[in-house]
Amino acid sequence: MESNLIVKNNRLISLDAFRGFTMFLLIAEFTQLFQYLLDPTFKGTIISFIGNQLHHHTWNGLHFWDLVQPYFMFIVGVAIPFSEKNRISKGSSNQEVTKHAIRRSVLLLLFGWSLYCIDAGKITYLFQNVLAQLSVTYLVAFFLRNKSISLQLTISLLCIVITELLYRTFSVEGFNQPFVPDHNFGAYVDLLISGELSSGHWVSFNAIPTIAHTVWGVIIGKILLSGKSMQKNLKVMIIGGLIGLIIGYSLGQIIPIIKRISTSSFVFVSGGWSLLTFALFYWIIDIKNYKKWIKFAVIIGVNPLFIYLFAHIGGSNFITHIIKPFTFGLFEDFTAQIITSIMTLGILWYLTYWLYKKNIFIKI
Repeated sequence: MESNLIVKNNRLISLDAFRGFTMFLLIAEFTQLFQYLLDPTFKGTIISFIGNQLHHHTWNGLHFWDLVQPYFMFIVGVAIPFSEKNRISKGSSNQEVTKHAIRRSVLLLLFGWSLYCIDAGKITYLFQNVLAQLSVTYLVAFFLRNKSISLQLTISLLCIVITELLYRTFSVEGFNQPFVPDHNFGAYVDLLISGELSSGHWVSFNAIPTIAHTVWGVIIGKILLSGKSMQKNLKVMIIGGLIGLIIGYSLGQIIPIIKRISTSSFVFVSGGWSLLTFALFYWIIDIKNYKKWIKFAVIIGVNPLFIYLFAHIGGSNFITHIIKPFTFGLFEDFTAQIITSIMTLGILWYLTYWLYKKNIFIKI
């Protein structure tokens, strides 16, 4: 029994809380709440600043919202050693664990592609949303889970370096400008895959450099299961996070920090913030034992796939349409829009609460 962990039903609660916090932000986006924060009414206020931080940076720079996907990919990595330990304790063989991981990766890819097909209204094969990218990063991290930390770090760094070299040395005319939107190697790959450039300058090749996020998560997961003291675990995460920030922001002087093409500087910076953010949750929940507030986040964190897919495929819009006649009948338009978004978010959360109370946990 690991005395340094707060575990319930073989789950690391601080990780569930971090996952729930991340998922809450993701489903809030589907309610349009963040968009209303950018209304001219709030221009020049703290609300406007928060609204900007809750949207992706247009290109070169970093907003808080640019960290949400790296958070989730890192969280998945941390969970891999815990999931494997749990399955083996229930009698699964190593072969069965591997088959489950491969099946999970395929399902993540199918879900990710399905979301693209629904949004685009046609069949398309891209790796830009979190599920499609995770199908790649998860599988690589899984097969590296029992390798040495030095090998894991080496391969994660190779993914970053190779990506950097490809962007800088690619010579096809029109796509040989590494840090120009839609004129870089990643854009060319998307053109080959789908026959068109993606909207918003996102690229599918991001799945390769962001392998690092999930691999770094696996490393932390293994350290947490190693039996070391909580203080040592926290120290490792803080030092690792600070190293990521120092490297990332230093590289940022010569390599733009661009999330939309996952530049090397972005991967290091976002990886560093992922480590430090999880360290904060670990410190608050595991070390300081402040747990009364976390149930709200944990309830979402134990059913992340369900609520993400439900909200994405129209569940959020369906709830909004039910609420709108009442809110718009009682309040002025702008106030009604905000109240509608908040109520929609509350109902989405309640759905996960209902599943939690019924002990229903939807997994793949």
